[in-house]
Amino acid sequence: MPGANDRVEKSPQSPHPDSLLTIRGLRFGWKRDAPLLDVASMHMRRGERVFLHGPSGCGKSTLLNLIAGVLKPDAGEISVLGKDMATLGGAARDRFRADHIGLIFQQFNLLPYLDVLGNTLLPTRFSALRRSRSRDEGGPAGQARQLLSALGLDANVLLARSSHQLSVGQQQRVAAARALIGAPELLIADEPTSALDADARAAFISLLLEASARARTAVLFVSHDLSLAPSFDRILRFDSINAAPAMRSA
Repeated sequence: MPGANDRVEKSPQSPHPDSLLTIRGLRFGWKRDAPLLDVASMHMRRGERVFLHGPSGCGKSTLLNLIAGVLKPDAGEISVLGKDMATLGGAARDRFRADHIGLIFQQFNLLPYLDVLGNTLLPTRFSALRRSRSRDEGGPAGQARQLLSALGLDANVLLARSSHQLSVGQQQRVAAARALIGAPELLIADEPTSALDADARAAFISLLLEASARARTAVLFVSHDLSLAPSFDRILRFDSINAAPAMRSA
């Protein structure tokens, strides 16, 4: 019989081979008395395309930052590929994110002092794993060209242009190529189509999902625009997974 000071815990279970993301008992708040997130459970499979819907300012971006390891939860488990992000230190989370997660930001966040090729290759500069995964496609530069072409950009024309010489649609596609290079297991897209018209949004979604399928990369796509949802395997409503009172912007 265990002593009074002994902790009795279940043996950790190996993640299901199809499991990509598992969240259990997640709580987070900028203030202790005002939780923004209270997520009992959320799950994604490898290769799955999930559309997460919710109004602007409800906490969706905060959830994405927690999944990516940019933020650390107050409580709970965020397991990506069987690794609990909440147990890792800051440097370890950064390395894990560089190896396994691609990010497309709402403002794209292209670096103005790098050209199109330099921006696309950026993840391979930080991750030897993603660099090695591109070897069979002509190396990082060869895969960058393939991704840009698959996303509807003429790499021969645009490769040496800086980001400020690109249209919004072109910047968006470069950001997508950057997120997909080196075939990360998970791509997180945070409202990346908000600056585009309806036709451009539909075209981008189609190209993004085709490119991610070729890379066998799962997609967690966040938007308030439900018209985009039919392109995805599954729809999650933010208010159905988050029990905390949402703090919405004006």
